[in-house]
Amino acid sequence: LPGVMIHMVAEAGKSKWSHIDDLDSFFTKVYEYHQKHGFTVMMLQEILELVQFIFMIVFTVFMVECINYSLLFNNVPRQPKDGGKLHISDVIEQKSFADFTFLTKCFVWISALFWVTRAIVVMYHVFQFWDIKCFYNTALRIPDSALESVSWWDVQQRLLAAQTEHMMCIHKEVLTELDIHHRILRFENYMVAMVNKSLLPLRFSFPLLGDYVFLSTGLKFNLEVILFKSPWAPFNQWHLRDEYKRVAKRKELADTLQNRILILGCINLALMPVILVWQILYSFFNYAEVIKREPGSLGVRKWGLFGRYYLRHLNELDHELSARLSRAYKPASYYMDIFVSPLATVLAKFIAFLAGSVLAVLILLTVWDEDVLNVDHVLTIMTVLGAFVAGARVFIPDENLVFSPEKSLTQVISHIHYFPVEWQGAAHTYSVMTELGLLFPYTAIYLLDELLSPIITPIILIFHLRFKSQEIVDFFRNFTVDVVGVGDVCSFAQMDVRRHGHP
Repeated sequence: LPGVMIHMVAEAGKSKWSHIDDLDSFFTKVYEYHQKHGFTVMMLQEILELVQFIFMIVFTVFMVECINYSLLFNNVPRQPKDGGKLHISDVIEQKSFADFTFLTKCFVWISALFWVTRAIVVMYHVFQFWDIKCFYNTALRIPDSALESVSWWDVQQRLLAAQTEHMMCIHKEVLTELDIHHRILRFENYMVAMVNKSLLPLRFSFPLLGDYVFLSTGLKFNLEVILFKSPWAPFNQWHLRDEYKRVAKRKELADTLQNRILILGCINLALMPVILVWQILYSFFNYAEVIKREPGSLGVRKWGLFGRYYLRHLNELDHELSARLSRAYKPASYYMDIFVSPLATVLAKFIAFLAGSVLAVLILLTVWDEDVLNVDHVLTIMTVLGAFVAGARVFIPDENLVFSPEKSLTQVISHIHYFPVEWQGAAHTYSVMTELGLLFPYTAIYLLDELLSPIITPIILIFHLRFKSQEIVDFFRNFTVDVVGVGDVCSFAQMDVRRHGHP
């Protein structure tokens, strides 16, 4: 499979890592190995994810099939037992797989098939990353115990030195840092360029609501499949297919790509119910407890996936991007908080007062006599009121907040390195705040995008992306260059100022 397999040719008198067939995959895994803290941590994480998946499926089936909710919610009369107290064993029903409903059986079989597939991938990763571990320990002379104290820059320098000894790449005798970055970020650079040139349909305008951007993990996966990582993608490993470099074939290739995007969109549409159920379960198990404990966390902002691509430099590795955006987080949050609507603040204070007052009385009554909790729905009411209070506080600005938009935005720009002409002298306007908000949305918006991704992704593929096929074909032909020892890369990543202008 492209970008996955690693082959090494071992010959007499040659290193085990001489002439690596797929250097893109190899260097990417060397980078992942360092960023994910070595073999033991990586494999433990993947194994625990398999266990976590089993738990989610078993627990979900148990809650759907093996609980007598009529008895649990006291909707049917029951025989008094132990003073009328209901035990957990009373509401659990013993059922065999044959007794499950048809939908539950389908859910279990599909989940089992996915788990087996994932388990095979994990076993494959064990062998792959064991070889990477040996490479670190032997070729780079970095034991796993020292991995935490070694920076990526140090690893990269040792990787360049290892080329002279092991000749991993036979096309070039000496590798450079840019060669390594080109191979690790070959497809990421294309994605960054296409997002910045608005080639991909990720931004939409709605009447009354204004502009909205959408790029979920699911949509990103589909874009990578159709453009880079499938047998019918324009790329064949590290080379753009020859036919995509010919102007005469652009119309034929555009039609072919359009049909393939349509097929992928229909596949997404067919799998939508299964993916949607999984997305709901995953979101519930991952975020329900956090939202219950800290409802205000939904009002915290984070850099969205679209923002991370839009603000990413060409040839910028993941950890470099994360560090840069993390430095911009506090000034960006401060800047966005300046623009809290006075109307929203007044309403939030009113809601917080009402909900907080009732909640305070219920807490005092509970402290006075714990039997208050036995009253129907009291605990539910307290939980909902607490959520309202926490949610309202998001819209109540800090009393010590100073209105200095120009200074705050300047601090943000110094880190994100993005300053369009329209922003000059307009830091105090809602248009600039809205534009930055598209890149820096609320956590609630991020979670909603991921939750609705199974529904929205096929719509974008079928009704928007496939009509961009001609532009995509032209983009690959016009902005691809062949670099000796590296293969085809995005020409923007070459930083050619004379060709593309100053970034």
